[in-house]
Amino acid sequence: MQTEKEKSIDDWLPITSSRNAKWWYSAFHNVTAMVGAGVLSLPFAMSELGWGPGVAVLVVSWIVTLYTLWQMVEMHEMLVVEVGVDIVYMLVLSQLPNFNSISGVSLAAAVMSLSYSTIAWGASADRGKQADVEYGYRASSTAGTVFNFLSALGNVAFAYAGHNVVLEIQATMPSTPEKPSKKPMWKGVIVAYVVVALCYFPVALVGYWAFGNGVKDNILITLDKPRWLIAMANMFVVVHVIGSYQIYAMPVFDMMETVLVKKLHFPPGLTLRLIARTVYVAFTMFIAITFPFFGGLLGFFGGFAFAPTTYFLPCTFWLAIYKPRRFSFSWIANWICIILGIMLMILSPIGGLRQIILEAQDYSFYS
Repeated sequence: MQTEKEKSIDDWLPITSSRNAKWWYSAFHNVTAMVGAGVLSLPFAMSELGWGPGVAVLVVSWIVTLYTLWQMVEMHEMLVVEVGVDIVYMLVLSQLPNFNSISGVSLAAAVMSLSYSTIAWGASADRGKQADVEYGYRASSTAGTVFNFLSALGNVAFAYAGHNVVLEIQATMPSTPEKPSKKPMWKGVIVAYVVVALCYFPVALVGYWAFGNGVKDNILITLDKPRWLIAMANMFVVVHVIGSYQIYAMPVFDMMETVLVKKLHFPPGLTLRLIARTVYVAFTMFIAITFPFFGGLLGFFGGFAFAPTTYFLPCTFWLAIYKPRRFSFSWIANWICIILGIMLMILSPIGGLRQIILEAQDYSFYS
């Protein structure tokens, strides 16, 4: 049994303080977590993958990540997740107390995701296929082509990230043996994945079709005109990033504040929350400013940080917990996901790190 003090602490911590979320909270929290600025790099990833491999990677990733997300939802009551990366996304509203308190921000961010994705592929379609468009690989050497291919896999993995916070999102929902949280959570996930498809596939395919291997690592930079529309899309990105940062940061805040209060015995309150969260935000801001390389960071973190939770850790837990019969469909599917995920985790950061180094050589802080 919890003591009164332990209960008051749990009621104060971000994840455990509120469990009254509805299924639609799952929908827009998952959209906000997944459909981020990474979608804008998908045409660039296509240019490094090519038509055939690019389409295959997008479709397979959509199917595999939906499958592993279903596994996490099913196993929610058995697992505990630790999270970690808020370097690519950055800034305000970090003092909001818990997931449900950011539901309005998350809804706005989800709408922004769909909006700037639509602008990206709509404006690309309006520009049409460019006269000098080329669909060959960007690099002039075999080694460069291979490294770019690996980096592009990381870009796609980053775009499909979102599993890192799914258990925390589900933890905000009421759950009883009669009405387990997995039912409303899965309903929201299905809606979210429909939105993901509506955002990802048109942006990736239309953007690459229009600009070929001349597309930049952010499709909005390639589009450039009409300026008012691109400016609007960038404003939508800012609003989304504000919401997305909260989704990814909230579990980290929970972990930090749990250690500070339960292990180090700091008194819970506004002062502790203000100082701890401000220090964290300042730290991630410093890292982001120090390494402002969009494409390279997506490739590196996509493979290294997100591939495990997105592609193969849920499958590993599933095999360990449910022990499906050897060579059954479930056993084979899970092992395929594990092998693909481990390869992605090992190989794609190499391409991402190379891209960061290349971008750093040409980067000027004052440019």
